[in-house]
Amino acid sequence: MAITGAWAEALKGEFRKPYYADLYRTVLKEYQTRVIYPPSADIFNAFEYTPLEKVKVVILGQDPYHEAGQANGLCFSVHEGIQIPPSLVNIYKEMHDDLGCGIPSSGDLTSWARQGVMLLNTVLTVRAHQANSHKGIGWETFTDAAIKVLAEEDRPLVFILWGGQARRKKAMITNPKHYVIESAHPSPLSAYNGFFGSRPFSRCNQYLASCGIEPVDWQIR
Repeated sequence: MAITGAWAEALKGEFRKPYYADLYRTVLKEYQTRVIYPPSADIFNAFEYTPLEKVKVVILGQDPYHEAGQANGLCFSVHEGIQIPPSLVNIYKEMHDDLGCGIPSSGDLTSWARQGVMLLNTVLTVRAHQANSHKGIGWETFTDAAIKVLAEEDRPLVFILWGGQARRKKAMITNPKHYVIESAHPSPLSAYNGFFGSRPFSRCNQYLASCGIEPVDWQIR
């Protein structure tokens, strides 16, 4: 699947750069010779489900889930019917404590994406059973370009940065109209170091409302 619409226009310069040609060849060969997640049709779902003009919140992840059936092209999200991964379990716990939302039985976050929450991993593909296996092949350059496009939007956006890798992107977000929420990662290894109790969902919605933007309905149904 190709990127379309305003995203395609905003990122057209990237598609012409040598690194992207190398990235395309590498990823194509990986899909031809190995088991890669997500399915190739889902690689750009974050861009497809959340058009540039509809983005109001950005949540950054790292790389896709690497076990069968999990990755669906949206960070932290898994397909309907798949066991909810530990980081997402903790996201739901914080959502419950923050907003009183019920704990969902589904880990599919498509409803967030459809409301303008861009769920962007910084690396968009991964080899089966090998976390971070596509780190450094060029995806970071591409997703940095996407983050730069978002950071340059001259309208209020909320950036939710969980964990060190995401928080390093804060330096790219200089427009004072944007609101940055950052904390530890929701992973079981770090959630108790500042993720729990950070109230990102209510803080996000309070800022959106203060800017006259419709808040996000975070409840997964």
